[in-house]
Amino acid sequence: MEQQKIKLGSHVGMNGKDMFAGSVREALSYGANTFMIYTGAPQNTRRKELAQLHIEAGHALMEQNGIEEFIVHAPYIINPANSVNPATFELAVNFLRLELDRSSSMGSRILVLHPGSHVGAGKEKGIRKIAECINTVLEAGSECMIALETMAGKGSEIGSTFEDLAEIYDQVGQSNLLRVCMDTCHMHDAGYPVSEDFDSVLETFDRLLGLSQIAAIHINDSKNPRGAGKDRHANIGEGYIGYEALHRIVHHPALVKVPKILETPYRPLPDDPSKTAAPYKEEIAWLLQP
Repeated sequence: MEQQKIKLGSHVGMNGKDMFAGSVREALSYGANTFMIYTGAPQNTRRKELAQLHIEAGHALMEQNGIEEFIVHAPYIINPANSVNPATFELAVNFLRLELDRSSSMGSRILVLHPGSHVGAGKEKGIRKIAECINTVLEAGSECMIALETMAGKGSEIGSTFEDLAEIYDQVGQSNLLRVCMDTCHMHDAGYPVSEDFDSVLETFDRLLGLSQIAAIHINDSKNPRGAGKDRHANIGEGYIGYEALHRIVHHPALVKVPKILETPYRPLPDDPSKTAAPYKEEIAWLLQP
């Protein structure tokens, strides 16, 4: 397999005066050929106008350097599974609609979404609310799809099983505009044998949803044993999944066309441990080794 066919990048920032153009430059500095951004801070609803994001300059840089696509991640504050607090659900609907519009306007075809937490109301109610939210915001002909992320099963999270995701698909009218973003740490922490037998994970997913539904994969090691349900990312080769397993996933022949995104922790600087730096350049180069 030719290395250049593998789509591998990382989460990058979008701030400062160059905004999206700066995001592309950061990705290029890591040797990436794809990347993932938030359209604003993931913890709040403050967003800059699209005209301030230097979108055209960013796309020009992408074209010059052979980057064909990028992914947007929806903010953490969106919880479409909440049936307990109407205000929280209303925020999820309104903000998800905004993020879909912004992602589409920026030129991304994939918006990754955490399915959310049912906050004690039960998985069945939570799944109904997720589908209700998505049915409200997804419109036929949308240029951007929603990719439901596989979750670790922490607390009352929905999406820790492929069956959860299949149930959401079944209740969404425009399910042709749904996709899935796998997360290796999350699947491992949820109990799937990511390290030991990833082919069986793919077989299970293919049976329930179909491999064509995998739109992206977050490549992360895990600080916890399989099935811990805790969601703590580790740097590549420093967790319970391990380098060999993650390398196989990155190079898996069934996933060549799927963008793969690192979300591993920043590392302390050797000369100043109070400061940290992104590990992505080294991890991308390591994972791309034959």
